Amino acid sequence: MLTGPQKRFLRKEAHGLQPIFQVGKGGVNPNMVSQISDALLARELLKVSVLQNCEVPKEEVAEMLSERTGSELVQLIGRTIILYKESHKNKQIELP
Repeated sequence: MLTGPQKRFLRKEAHGLQPIFQVGKGGVNPNMVSQISDALLARELLKVSVLQNCEVPKEEVAEMLSERTGSELVQLIGRTIILYKESHKNKQIELP
C-alpha cells in the first residue's frame, strides 16, 4: 500500500510519460493484462489510456488492471490510469 507522499512522488515521476497501452471497446482481456504486467516489470511506472468507446467504466478498468497485474493504482485522472509495481530485478524508482 502506497502512502500519500509516495503517491505524490509517483504522480510527479509519471507526469512526462505517455500512455503505452489503450483500453478500447474490447475492455480488459487476459492478453492485455499479461502485456501490462511485463511492462510493469520492465518500467515499474506506466500510464494506460481508456478510450471513449470503452464499454466498461474507467473506474472499473483501473480496479481490474490493478488487481490482475498485482500493481498499485497511483491515480486515475480523466481517462488516464497510472499504475506502479515495484520490480525486484530492475529497480529504477526509489520511493521516499
